Amino acid sequence: MNKILSISLNPAVDISSTAETVKPTIKIRTRNQVHDPGGCGVNVARVIATLGSRPKLLYMAGGATGALLRQILEVPSIEQHCVSASAPTRISYTVRDLERDLEYRFIPEGPAISQHEFRQVLDIVEQLDFEYVVATGSLPKNAPKDAYAQIANIAARKGARVILDSSGSALSETLQQANIFLVKPSLEEMEQLTGKSLDREHAGDEALKIIRSGKVENIAVSMGGQGALLATASGVCFASAPTVTLGSAVGAGDSFVAAMTFALANDIAIEEAFYLGIAAGSAAVMTTGTQLCRREDIIRLYKQESASRDQQDVERLLSALNADQSSSP
Repeated sequence: MNKILSISLNPAVDISSTAETVKPTIKIRTRNQVHDPGGCGVNVARVIATLGSRPKLLYMAGGATGALLRQILEVPSIEQHCVSASAPTRISYTVRDLERDLEYRFIPEGPAISQHEFRQVLDIVEQLDFEYVVATGSLPKNAPKDAYAQIANIAARKGARVILDSSGSALSETLQQANIFLVKPSLEEMEQLTGKSLDREHAGDEALKIIRSGKVENIAVSMGGQGALLATASGVCFASAPTVTLGSAVGAGDSFVAAMTFALANDIAIEEAFYLGIAAGSAAVMTTGTQLCRREDIIRLYKQESASRDQQDVERLLSALNADQSSSP
C-alpha cells in the first residue's frame, strides 16, 4: 500500500544521550549517543513503515546536517522525495538525567526557507499520487502562514483527504482556508485554538463546535495520561490510555497520527482507527530517547483494549496490519 504522503517542512536530526546528572555551568558528559531522523512528518512516515506500509515522505534538507538526515533516512520502506534547502537542517537534542530520571528536550526553531524552495514542495505535491496527506509539525521560518492550507487545497483538487497535526497560526490559518478531514491537536493546542481553558468534557464540546462550523470533519484530541477523545459528526467518544511503563514522550503524538492514518488508508472506520492511534501513542512512550514505537507493542496494546469493541472491526484492522507486514519490503 502506497496511499499516504507525509510532509515534513522542518525536519531534524534527533540526537539522544544519557548523563549521570544535569547541572548548570559545568560540562555535562553524555553517553549512549544515538542519531535518529526526526521531525513530525518524518516520524509519521517512520511509524507507518513500522506498521508495514510504504509511505511517501516529502521533506526538506540542507547543509551537512541535511546530508546526515538523508543518510540515516535511507531505508527501502519509505519512498523519499527531498527538496534541497540552502540552510542547514536543524539538530534537536534529548538528554536523560539518570540520577533524577528526568528527560530534557532541546528543540531549535529550525532554518529559514526561500519562496523558491517552498514552491518546489508544492510542485512535488502536485505531481505525486496519494489518497491521504499528513501535514504535521512546525513551519520553518519564512514559510507562509498558510503553507499547510496551500498543500491541503492541492490535495483537495486531487480528491485526497488531509490530516493535520500542527499548532498556532499554522493550525488556525489552515482551518480557515482549507477543508480538513482530521485534525489531531493536543489538549494544550486545543486550548490555544479556542482561547479557553479546557478539561476533557469541555474539549469534546469545543471540538463538536468546530466540526459543526464546517472547518473540519473530525477531531482527535490527545490528552497524555488522560487518554484521548474523538469528535465526529455523530458525537464524541473518550478512551483511556493503557497503563504502560514510561520511557520518553518523544514521538507519541506523531505515532498516534501515523497509526490512525495507516488504519484509515486501509479503509478502517475512523472510530477503530482512533483506538489504534491510542495504542501507538502509548507504545511510543514505552521507548527511550528518540526511539519511536515498536510494532509488537502497538499490536499488543491494541488487542489488550479491544475486548469491549466490535470484534469484526478489530479483526479487519488486525488483518490489515498482518497483510501490510507480509508485503512490506
